[in-house]
Amino acid sequence: MNPVLFYCYDAYCGWCYGFSPVIKKLVDSHPSLQVEVLSGGMIIAEKPVPISATAGYILKAYPTVEEYTGIKFGADYLWHINNPELSDWFPDSEKPAIALCIFKEFYPDRQVEFAGDLQYALHFEGRDLTDDEAYRHLLEKYSIQPEIFYSKLKSEEYKEQAHYEFQLCKQLQVTGYPCVLLQNSETKFTLLARGFTDYETLEARLDTALK
Repeated sequence: MNPVLFYCYDAYCGWCYGFSPVIKKLVDSHPSLQVEVLSGGMIIAEKPVPISATAGYILKAYPTVEEYTGIKFGADYLWHINNPELSDWFPDSEKPAIALCIFKEFYPDRQVEFAGDLQYALHFEGRDLTDDEAYRHLLEKYSIQPEIFYSKLKSEEYKEQAHYEFQLCKQLQVTGYPCVLLQNSETKFTLLARGFTDYETLEARLDTALK
């Protein structure tokens, strides 16, 4: 089999947002490599919890992410972190995971780009990814008909696909995000990154694994 690069991420993961430019550069520099982005389901709750439950942690963590990765969090996102008692956000990883499954069907070769767009929509533009309207601007960007996208977004089929990805990440023993693995054969997986990893380190590990 040809090697497959698995990028396990979550739309709500701030470190994955910081990692977006790294994984995009890696994929761009290996155009022939098959890449599969999997959503990890970092925030899946029977009863969604308001952003106030995690805002204190994010408030302490986001400057570290900015410092290490060079990424910037947007004022519209940070408003919710700084004013959690006024925010109407109830973070949930399911809907962006479903959106990614739908998108992969249209553009299997642009998965990393779309995952990055979802994270930018949340962490910079401050869009609520549990709201259907948060995806409309991306439908324009990628020329996807809204009525087709929204009917798929509400279908059980894509919800099941998203939950299958959550389970797959568990089977791959992914315990944190971002995580990058290379599958060289039916049974052989090489761990390339667990947590934020800079481009040079990741590139060197990939080259070694491919050899």
